[in-house]
Amino acid sequence: MSAAKVKAQGIINDNAVVVFSKSYCPYCTASKKLLKDLKANYIAVELDNESDGSAIQNALEEITGQRTVPNIFIKQQHIGGNSDLQARKDLPALLKAADAL
Repeated sequence: MSAAKVKAQGIINDNAVVVFSKSYCPYCTASKKLLKDLKANYIAVELDNESDGSAIQNALEEITGQRTVPNIFIKQQHIGGNSDLQARKDLPALLKAADAL
């Protein structure tokens, strides 16, 4: 397993809500705003600010089959991207179950 994949999986395992993001991405901003508006505890990993960001993005594609950002996990479950997050009617309950609210 690559170092980037170990790092990505560690971040996913250690945090209730993770948004793998890029600082300039409007879809990432929308996802982070939604979580912020719900007062959810989450971490954002800005891949464009990480020295191994592209390696982590490649690792996430291996893990999830999704190359694009945002790449979102709640309670170690892959949620998908921004449209997937926005469409979740059960998002508050999901966040509560993850102890993120």
